[in-house]
Amino acid sequence: MKELSTRLSDWHRDAAPVACVQVVEARGSTPRESGAFMLIGEHWQAGTIGGGCLEWDCVHRARTLLDAGDAEWTHSFVLGPETGQCCGGRVDVRISRLDATLAIRLQQHLAGQEQAWPVLVLFGAGHVGRALARALSPLPLRLIWVDPRPEEFGVVPEGVEARMTGAWEHVLAEIPAGSGVLVLTPNHSLDALIVAAALERGDLSYVGLIGSRTKRRRFEAGFREIGLPEERIAALICPIGDRGVRDKRPEIIAALVAAELIERFLPHPQQVA
Repeated sequence: MKELSTRLSDWHRDAAPVACVQVVEARGSTPRESGAFMLIGEHWQAGTIGGGCLEWDCVHRARTLLDAGDAEWTHSFVLGPETGQCCGGRVDVRISRLDATLAIRLQQHLAGQEQAWPVLVLFGAGHVGRALARALSPLPLRLIWVDPRPEEFGVVPEGVEARMTGAWEHVLAEIPAGSGVLVLTPNHSLDALIVAAALERGDLSYVGLIGSRTKRRRFEAGFREIGLPEERIAALICPIGDRGVRDKRPEIIAALVAAELIERFLPHPQQVA
């Protein structure tokens, strides 16, 4: 989705022809929802309508449309044996040559989706923080990455907002209700302060802390001492990405946490006609 936004922003009417392949309607079991679209150039494509024979056929038809100079093509696919897919649903697809009006409409559609993306604040730019930033950057969320040490960030992935600051209180106070927080600083005392403040808010959808069950128990005892209610303490997710895989390599941890966030934090896609 982020690549689609970039392609649309870079497009202009004097550029090489581009086709838009969009799922107009999806019924039954289908690989993508209504409103999903992809862009097709002569030698590139961005986005997906679900892959398989359906997508391969549509990409071929889109390039044929561009070569022929046609404006639009529509077709209804039954995803059964005749299309080489066994989903069992039905997909109506429209292929259109990209023009200024369509580009604006698609940009507005993506902008509306992006406005609904939840905010996730990642505190910590160490080795796991860097792996997480890379793993989370393609996901439909607004990722704010916070650490006071500029040298720790390395290359900040596209679409990630890096804030080189120690003013974590300000960052935590400004994020809207329903946001998420991931805490993995190099200092356990700082971890405790950030997590306690996040839990105290009581309106965040996800509060995750890197660490073991032993670390969690110690933090829980401290939170009780400062009077945090049990229901808020129970909302803490620690260890993060706990899916039964005992592998401490940063990239593996990042993949497990990304899966957890998709399940627990990200909204389900909305179908758009």
